[in-house]
Amino acid sequence: MLLLVPGDVLRPRRPDEHYAGEVEAARSLGIDVAVVDHSALTSGGSADAAVARVPADADAVYRGWMLHGSQYAAMASALSRRGVTLRTSAESYRRAHELPGWYAAATEVTPETVWTTGDGRDDFTAACASLGSGAAVLRDYTKSMKHHWHEAAYLPDVVDPEAAWKVASRFRELRDDEFTGGFVLRRFEPLTGAEVRTWWIGGVCRLVTAHPDTPGELPPATFDPDFLQAVIRPLGLPLVTADLARHEDGRWRLIEIGDGQVSDRPGTTPPAALIQALHT
Repeated sequence: MLLLVPGDVLRPRRPDEHYAGEVEAARSLGIDVAVVDHSALTSGGSADAAVARVPADADAVYRGWMLHGSQYAAMASALSRRGVTLRTSAESYRRAHELPGWYAAATEVTPETVWTTGDGRDDFTAACASLGSGAAVLRDYTKSMKHHWHEAAYLPDVVDPEAAWKVASRFRELRDDEFTGGFVLRRFEPLTGAEVRTWWIGGVCRLVTAHPDTPGELPPATFDPDFLQAVIRPLGLPLVTADLARHEDGRWRLIEIGDGQVSDRPGTTPPAALIQALHT
C-alpha cells in the first residue's frame, strides 16, 4: 500500500502537518508515503504535475483534503498514467462523497431527503413542497453549513417559501465555489448527544471513533454499528465513514456517509489506529 497525502503549501516536498501523525504511523509499518499537490488539483492546475512526486506502479490510498468529484477523477487519471491504482475509483469516490450516491441504500435509517439538480429557485421550491410541511435541514450534495445553523442550515417549516429561500440563498452564498450538485433538504429529526464516526473498509466496520467536531465525546460503550452492515455492504465501496447520532426516541440514525479518504480523524483517535486498519 502507498499512502498519498497533501504536500505542505510552503514546503511541497513535505507532507502537510495535519497528516504528519498518519504519515509517521504509516512509515513505522513499512508503508511508503508520497505527497500530491492539492492546490494544483483544486485550482485548475495540471493533475499530472500534481502527482509528479508519486512513484510509479503502486496500489494507493489517499488521505487528504476534500476534492470535488471531477478533481478526484483528474487525480485518479493522472495516477493511472503512472501505473498507480487508487483503491477507491473515481466513480466510487463520488458515490460515497455525494449524498445522492448512497441515499437509496439508507432510506430506512436516515432522515427523509429530497434534492435538486442545480441551484434554481423553482426546483428548490418544488423540493420543499415534496416534503409537505415541517422543519428541514439544508445542505448540498457534500456538505452542510451547520455552524451557520439559523441563517444557512435550518428551515423551521418548508411551507414558508420566502423564509426557506432566504436560508437557501445564504447557504449558496456561503458555499460559493464549493457548492456541489444542488440543494439537499433533509427532514429535521430531534437528536441528542454527540455524533459517532464509524470507519468501514470493504463493507466491514474496522474503527469506531468520536466525531471530529466533538473529539472529547467518545462513543458509548454499548454502541454497536452492526445494524449498518445492511446499508454499507451493498454499496460496494472500499473505504467510507458513516456518522450517526441518537434520535431522542433512542434509535441510532445515519447522518451521512462520506468517502473515508477525505474524512477527518478526531484528535482523540491515535493515527496508528486508522493506518493499521487501512494496512490490514
